[in-house]
Amino acid sequence: MYKLLLCWRYLRTRYLAMVCIVSVMLGVATLIVVNSVMGGFSTKLKQRLHGLLSDVVIEAQNGGTFDDPEGKMTRIRSDPFLAEHVEAMTPVHETFAMLIGEGPVPNTRPVHIIGIDPKGRALVGGFQEFLQSKRNRADPSRAFEPDDEAQRRYWNEQWLRDQDRRQAEAIEAMEGAPAPDLDLPPAPPPPRPSGDAKPPPDAPEWHMRPHVPQGAVVGYAIAHYRRPRGPDRPEPEEVTTIERGNSIVLTTVKGKKLTPVYDRFIVTDYVKTEMSEYDSNYIFLPLDHLQRLRGMEGRVTSILVKLKDYSEAKEVVRRLQGIFEPQGLDVKTWEEKQGPLLAAISIEKGILNVLLFMIVAVAGFGILAIFTMIVVEKTRDIGILKALGASNGGVMKIFLVYGLLLGVVGAALGTALGLAFTHNINEIEKLLAKVTGQEIFDRSIYYFDRIPTDIQPTSVLLVNLGAIVVAVLFSVLPALRAARLHPVRALRFE
Repeated sequence: MYKLLLCWRYLRTRYLAMVCIVSVMLGVATLIVVNSVMGGFSTKLKQRLHGLLSDVVIEAQNGGTFDDPEGKMTRIRSDPFLAEHVEAMTPVHETFAMLIGEGPVPNTRPVHIIGIDPKGRALVGGFQEFLQSKRNRADPSRAFEPDDEAQRRYWNEQWLRDQDRRQAEAIEAMEGAPAPDLDLPPAPPPPRPSGDAKPPPDAPEWHMRPHVPQGAVVGYAIAHYRRPRGPDRPEPEEVTTIERGNSIVLTTVKGKKLTPVYDRFIVTDYVKTEMSEYDSNYIFLPLDHLQRLRGMEGRVTSILVKLKDYSEAKEVVRRLQGIFEPQGLDVKTWEEKQGPLLAAISIEKGILNVLLFMIVAVAGFGILAIFTMIVVEKTRDIGILKALGASNGGVMKIFLVYGLLLGVVGAALGTALGLAFTHNINEIEKLLAKVTGQEIFDRSIYYFDRIPTDIQPTSVLLVNLGAIVVAVLFSVLPALRAARLHPVRALRFE
């Protein structure tokens, strides 16, 4: 009992103990915050990658294409084992293209176009939930159909183009005329569209000429960008460069000779995964239209497979490989396809944890130095305890328990501080940005509205155990020195 009483007294009365506690507290809090934020980013990244790729991917080797996807999916459904584990499948055709945007701001960039069946892609996952239109989220089969607002904007755009054309033709016809009259007859106003994409039957002749293009779902970051905070902008401003109903032109290649082909599309919706790499590159098109455009009717680049239970993925992949590898097709899980990226994230997280744990190690050296000073300062008290019958083990336990208390109190306070900081990290980020005038978390990179966090109880527990173990280990040497003191010699020199 005397050991606990002495430890508790030193813990309450010595300010040096507070230094040790604060050191352990800051180390634990830092590790919890960093682990939670990195875990949040890692979890969100894995969710997006998993959703965009599905559970299992069957794709052509060397980035090529293959034919008869419906026959291959029928073969999968006819296999008793696969039919039991596969929930949904959909074919996909992917290729590169050059985008020319004709919205409010000129927009030209290379993009990645993906031909899909929207209904089938929604069953696999990773598409429907990222659509921005409530109508399309409720019914993804209409994702490539422009709504009334998009139709109205498109026909207004066509009317302005026709007006410019009429003016250019009139001016060209009047060149050389003695008295050119620039009062041109006005172009007919744009009619209000009906519920579908077809113009009304009584529309003027100019309205019958424009080609009504196919719909396209554009990555959110392709059609938007954010202006950072400035003197006149307390918050980042989001600017739309391509609106729903605007036209875009996509240029890609056709056939084995890679002949350039292009077509005009109408933007019907945006897909926002909150991953800038995808939102700034991906454009979804109707599968059959992209196949015709490229002269590859019936050919796809991959088949996405969703499983009922992902824990059975290895067995499913093994069975699919036995069926399709002889046909020159690769079968992989989404984790195998993204293996290097996931491994890099895991390695970075591990290295960062090791480096940050040095903070707790620094606190341990502080405990070592302070305990050594206490042993020197309390030599007389240690001698009296031994003279009164305290054993070497008893004296050693005093310092070990003291180190344990410092570690427990520091870890508990650090956990409370770290969890509070993590739960309020977005408010803290906004406050720091306001005070410093610099945007700490640039939302234009990920388009996250909030900093993602993921608090793992196991990680918090391991951090606490590590801090307590460090505090006890660095108490061992001073405890051994105190235990080895001879009571007579300790009292003689005092």
